[in-house]
Amino acid sequence: MKMRTFLSLAPALGCVIFLSSGCAAFRQSVETVDVDKAKPMSAKYDYSDLRNMSDEVVDKLLDDSFIQGFKEAPMVAIFGLENRTTIHLDTQAMTDTIRRKLRDARKMRFVNTARRDDLNKEQAYQGTHTSQENRVAVGKQAGAKYMMTGSIIEISKQSGRQVRVSSKEEIYYQLTVEITDLESGEVVTDVQVERARKESKPLIGW
Repeated sequence: MKMRTFLSLAPALGCVIFLSSGCAAFRQSVETVDVDKAKPMSAKYDYSDLRNMSDEVVDKLLDDSFIQGFKEAPMVAIFGLENRTTIHLDTQAMTDTIRRKLRDARKMRFVNTARRDDLNKEQAYQGTHTSQENRVAVGKQAGAKYMMTGSIIEISKQSGRQVRVSSKEEIYYQLTVEITDLESGEVVTDVQVERARKESKPLIGW
């Protein structure tokens, strides 16, 4: 009789223990990730690609004979990267990373194309509301000699519809960055970097 009573109460006791101790699977967990050692969680573009592909672009540009031929770092205007993928990409973050690394290497200087309207507004304000000795001179902004543009493309393929226990997806990304002479319109140099990643997902499980 006692054994039957215990068995009948076992599920209830299990629930009490579960609720009192908590379950790790249902708890919020936060930890700091080392971005240099973090592994990708899927085949899709992630922050490791932003870092790695930006580094590769900069390394190739620094090794380029055209860039190495300058005695003084040229002034460059960045007009962004065209996103030709199926997902949203923060291409501004990638160009910001490339710009910072090239500037730190003292191989290029950059005009702030993204803030030109703000610059013009501030100059106009100073011309009206500040004293002569404190206002900046109008018409003295640096002019770029070259323009940096580019694009990132995506090609993906998935496993077929045959009977299987997992689905597979492979995604390829190619990033192209080009430097154009603003006077002649000639593409003076360009570099490409690429990466492909395969992901396998079980069809059953969680």
